[in-house]
Amino acid sequence: MIRKIIVGILALLLIVASFMLFNSLKEKKNRVKPIKPKKVTQVITVEVSNQDIPVHIKTSGNITAKNRMDLFAEVNGLFLSSSKPFKAGTYYEKGEELIRIESRQQLLNLKAQRSSLFNQIVQMLPDLKFDYPESAPKWEEYMRTYDVEKNLSSLPKPVNEKEKLFIASRNIITTYYNIKNLEEQYEKYVIRAPYSGILIESSIDPGTTIRIGQKLGEFISPYSYELEVAVNSELGEYLAYGKTVELFNSDRSKKWVGKVKRINATVDPSTQTIPVYVEVRGKNLKEGMYLEADLKAKDEREVFEIDRKLLVNNNQIYTVTDTLLTLAEVEPVFFKDKTVLIRGLQNGTKILANNIPGAHENMIVKDITK
Repeated sequence: MIRKIIVGILALLLIVASFMLFNSLKEKKNRVKPIKPKKVTQVITVEVSNQDIPVHIKTSGNITAKNRMDLFAEVNGLFLSSSKPFKAGTYYEKGEELIRIESRQQLLNLKAQRSSLFNQIVQMLPDLKFDYPESAPKWEEYMRTYDVEKNLSSLPKPVNEKEKLFIASRNIITTYYNIKNLEEQYEKYVIRAPYSGILIESSIDPGTTIRIGQKLGEFISPYSYELEVAVNSELGEYLAYGKTVELFNSDRSKKWVGKVKRINATVDPSTQTIPVYVEVRGKNLKEGMYLEADLKAKDEREVFEIDRKLLVNNNQIYTVTDTLLTLAEVEPVFFKDKTVLIRGLQNGTKILANNIPGAHENMIVKDITK
């Protein structure tokens, strides 16, 4: 009897458990699954405002004096001391004596040749008066002003061909030009400053024997300098004579303004660059000084400047249309160090202000730009 009661109770419990499991499964099946909200990325945008933007080419180099002269000896002799020491750093005014070479023997020879010409003219004069009386006054005046201490003045011009042949037959013309040649050589014993400037290199000391072709020093003008810079050949179209160039020292604490004076017509095959020469004047400039150049090349019309990182595939950019990202085609016009000038977007177009992770076309975004 007890056994039957226990079996009945177990059967009842099994029925209740089965019923409860059935209801649980039914509820789970009929339960409505929650809809996951779509993820919306917040972005900051900027509006395109096309304008004319100047293109700047940045480069650098060392300046050199525009006017410089290597001093070489054209005659032999002993280097004599002068009023100023021939040392690097010495300043000379234009026309001031830089170097004097001992020339006493050459001067005596020159005076002897001038005296010889004077005697030739004296001996010729009686015959000239007889054959060409109309020319005699000119030669007499020439003799009156003749000075063996001074350079020869030009010979009187003959009135006709016969007089010219007559003078040539007396060897006057040959002697005259020989003396002029000696005068030219004698001038080379003194080297004078061609312009006001500074001696930056000296290779000799007073008392040194100088030989023809020997380098004596180097002389520059400290008032005008040139900066040779190498510009990428792809930017050659932007170069133009007379363009203004801003120049800075290495820490950009000082600024000078120069101009493009020369542009080489060839491209360096090894670097594919074009040499450009910028002239600059100003205080505190020194030979060999390192300067950074900011060359305003030209104005690009109707462009917009963005961060280079915003470019996609080098010619696309993400725009925000309503709540979606869209890729738009653009034309990169000029690349700078960190930015790029682009063309092809309408004014007012909204673009991303910065990159966002996982960006893709038709991505849902929310513009939170204030």
